[in-house]
Amino acid sequence: MKRKRVTQLFPFLIPVRKTQRKLFFYIKMYFDRNHYAKAKSPEFLPYSIYETKSKLLNENTGFDMKYQENKVFNLRLAAEPVNGLIIRPGETFSFWQVVRYAERNERYKYGLCVVNDELITVPGGGLCHLSNLLFWVFLHVPLTIVERHPHGIKDFPSPDEDEPDSVDATINEGWLDLKVRNNTSLTFQIEISFDESFIYGRIFVDQAEGYSYEVINRDKSFFKKGGKTFERVSVCRQVIDNKSQQVISENLLYTDIFEIGYALPEGTVIEGEEDGYDD
Repeated sequence: MKRKRVTQLFPFLIPVRKTQRKLFFYIKMYFDRNHYAKAKSPEFLPYSIYETKSKLLNENTGFDMKYQENKVFNLRLAAEPVNGLIIRPGETFSFWQVVRYAERNERYKYGLCVVNDELITVPGGGLCHLSNLLFWVFLHVPLTIVERHPHGIKDFPSPDEDEPDSVDATINEGWLDLKVRNNTSLTFQIEISFDESFIYGRIFVDQAEGYSYEVINRDKSFFKKGGKTFERVSVCRQVIDNKSQQVISENLLYTDIFEIGYALPEGTVIEGEEDGYDD
């Protein structure tokens, strides 16, 4: 049995703990010698090299849909400081360095968030939808992932069945960030936009390149552990030559293991108890 944290025993200490963590979180970044991307431009760079979209509302959460609508409100607030952001050579993008002041004029509404492995409603819930989208975009350009954290539990099916599994990036201000560094000689720029149904992510670059990326799953499987169902899946990235459309290379990026918190489709093969995994 896991030991309970102090804030679980004494919930009234949670606001104090959050303030403390955020203070040290940003102090650490101030002194870490990274050059964080902060400049924005209303004019976008000449070459669009990748774009994607994600459905805004998920009807499969089991919660009142008002929390999905609140999520969209929160996403629009958080996307404003990200839209148009430029990542120059040698600069690092940090989700929280950019988004930390998004509430300056309007406050976040209550949305869904996983806290202590439980899906609850909190102010600002749903911002992982934006970090997930950004991570997916970053996987398709030659930026270096510096910090990324997977969700420990997948509470409901993805609304996009064609999206590979485990290409998410959970964030929690004061604890978890999404960071990428530009170790290239190229300059990148992010665009985030919305319509009634989707959030769109696009990334621009100042010079045309002769190749692109494709992100795929390998070795996907499900297994039981302690009465719970887990998924293990590897995420690989292929480099594609734009002229021939041939795969130049394929590299394993990472392998994730996470709990499945919903009923899998009938007929899904689930292996028996696995001794080699400690949750």
